Amino acid sequence: MGQAAQVGPPEVGLVLYPGCQMAMVHGMTDLLGVASDFSTKRGGRRLRVSHWSMNPTGRIDRSFDTDPALEGAPHVIVTPGRLTGPILGEEAAPFAEWLRERHDAGATLAANCGGVFLLGATGLLAGRPATTHWLFADLFREHFPDVAMEPGKIVIEDGDIITAGGLMAWTDLALRLVDRLLGPTVMVETGQFFLIDPAGREQRHYSSFSPRLEHGDDAILKVQHWLQTRAVKRIQVSEMAREAGLEERTFLRRFKGATGLKPTEYVQQLRIGKARELLQFTRRPVDQIAWSVGYEDPAAFRRLFRRLIGITPGEYRRRFGAGADLEVAA
Repeated sequence: MGQAAQVGPPEVGLVLYPGCQMAMVHGMTDLLGVASDFSTKRGGRRLRVSHWSMNPTGRIDRSFDTDPALEGAPHVIVTPGRLTGPILGEEAAPFAEWLRERHDAGATLAANCGGVFLLGATGLLAGRPATTHWLFADLFREHFPDVAMEPGKIVIEDGDIITAGGLMAWTDLALRLVDRLLGPTVMVETGQFFLIDPAGREQRHYSSFSPRLEHGDDAILKVQHWLQTRAVKRIQVSEMAREAGLEERTFLRRFKGATGLKPTEYVQQLRIGKARELLQFTRRPVDQIAWSVGYEDPAAFRRLFRRLIGITPGEYRRRFGAGADLEVAA
């Protein structure tokens, strides 16, 4: 049986561990609070912000909560870095286990700087892209060789996992969360209030598909996590149903009910989301990008891209490409 669907305002939980960067914890708490105020003044929803720490018994519990009377669990959990170096090994293990449990229950995981090592310790980054502080990139590759480490990027949004690079990249990460949870208008207002240029950060927003994860259907959530690393491959609905442990007709009904999309539409969104990022941050030819995200027919890819995004891949690149910083594909 699936977990109960979460109710109440969306909650962002920040994990506190020994030596973590408290400037980020307090700064993000303040930024999310301001964003929540902007949202409620517009008649939108508010944000709940909580801190999570290990108590003397070894249990990870709330140590701060903007809505202590409410129950529920965080929709997004964020791990900060620390100035003395990444958290590794036995020190990381209990936090990594807790993060895995929360991810299995539907939470999106996010991390900044050295905090990405905690996500690495969960095993959930295997085969997926991530970024961290450039200074820690080689160390990260040494400990987690199965992760596609891309330290040149400030933020990588990969559906249910978001990673951010340098010590101050938490501001970029926080704006991404505001955009996801409260919308682009509140994100822009929050950036302007803090004198963080939202225009430069808004581009990557358009390249990400934010799947619905807090639906309470464990079988479908399992397939969503499975698809996150396999969407560029040819996958049949029968394979998805088998992964979910459901009869195909039942799977189709429950998948649409949980995510709001048919499985084929969901995979298309994942693929086009990856294509958007490649269009923005590489100079690979459009045909090559089409093949790399699972489309053998570039013309069909172009038609789908235009239908979903409203503009052609070439126009998207001209509008949102990162310009001189693009890497040249071999």
